[in-house]
Amino acid sequence: MAPTKESLHQAVLDQQDELLELCRDLIRIKNQSPIDSQAPAIAFVRDYLAQAGIETEEIVGDGGEDYPVVYAQMGDPTGFRVVLNGHVDVVPVGQLSGWDFDPFGAEMHDGKIFGRGASDMKCGLAVLLFTMKMLKQSGAELKGDIRLHMVCDEEIAGSGTKWFCENGYADGADAVMVGEPTGHETIEIGQKGILHVTLTAHGVPGHGSTNNYKGDNAIVKLARVLVNIDQIISVPGHFLPEHERAVRNSRIVAERTIPAEGVGNVVDHISCNVGLIEGGGKINQVPDLATAHIDVRLPYGTDHDEVVAAVEHVIAESGVTGVEATYEWITEGNVTSDTCTLVTSLKKNIEDVWGEECLPAYQWASSDAANYRLLGCPTIQFGPCNNDGIHGYNEDVDVIDVVHAAEIYMLTLCDMLGVA
Repeated sequence: MAPTKESLHQAVLDQQDELLELCRDLIRIKNQSPIDSQAPAIAFVRDYLAQAGIETEEIVGDGGEDYPVVYAQMGDPTGFRVVLNGHVDVVPVGQLSGWDFDPFGAEMHDGKIFGRGASDMKCGLAVLLFTMKMLKQSGAELKGDIRLHMVCDEEIAGSGTKWFCENGYADGADAVMVGEPTGHETIEIGQKGILHVTLTAHGVPGHGSTNNYKGDNAIVKLARVLVNIDQIISVPGHFLPEHERAVRNSRIVAERTIPAEGVGNVVDHISCNVGLIEGGGKINQVPDLATAHIDVRLPYGTDHDEVVAAVEHVIAESGVTGVEATYEWITEGNVTSDTCTLVTSLKKNIEDVWGEECLPAYQWASSDAANYRLLGCPTIQFGPCNNDGIHGYNEDVDVIDVVHAAEIYMLTLCDMLGVA
């Protein structure tokens, strides 16, 4: 008897212990980017899929031999085409004294799995791999195919996913599902773009003892501009009428997630962070050069001229001369329609499994998902998540979140690939 959507859903529940052990096996692999080798994690993933009869290909892309990509494909390539994307690398754990448990111990108790990557995103990756294996071994006749894009350099802003997109591996994709952490209250259907602004201040050197009387201190000039740089966050995005519901949802999600006054504006206005300052050569010398590097995030429809005008206004209002700005536009804000098949199916399955409302929303940050949207592929991010501990100490994830995520991925893949 051919497997059905219902029987595959039940199979996920029946075999959840295997899923949870897969999560723990992945967490036990110490592959911090850029400290550790990614080879053990790559080998583990390839072996796991090979045991399920899924052939994989390890490819050296733009990341070089230390950061290859892994590609797998199963199903009928002439039907509906689904891409599953995830990364296996994790950020460094930092000081071990900050952890209450071994970050690579993969402990499981009190309804949680503990360890580096539990939320970002080894358990999310486990969901993708487990779901592929279940579908393959079930013998289900898929009216389309699944393509796995796994990278191991996401945490160092690597090029793995971009390489997949630039080399034809995402061509014609009808749906892209990225297993990054979101939790079940939202589906990420859009993200901000990225702009890097560099402010350079020029001064006149001199002896530090006479700085208050002669010389022209570049660091002080730069500081007088930076003190008001936050004014640029008044620049709005320019969303279309069909985006209004998602923008409203996004403000709700932001206000739930980040307890800060006015944080809802992070969705539909630009944001900025002065992340790096350089200047000076010696403590007793008036510096003649100082630079600040500013990370600016751009909502959908941001007008470049409005951003430039806002930055130049801050410089002019500072009253100093000799400060100039340069602009490196990295990506644009990008969105997926909240009425497309991928989003509506996923939303329904999340709400059916959890019994709670799920809000498709735009993210205030950026990720590899943008690469697929730039190709015109409907793209979402959804995965198990506890926000506390991601990129910090004591990372964990709820067991029920992992199991439910696997149920939801299975149900949604069945919907898209014609398994009734």
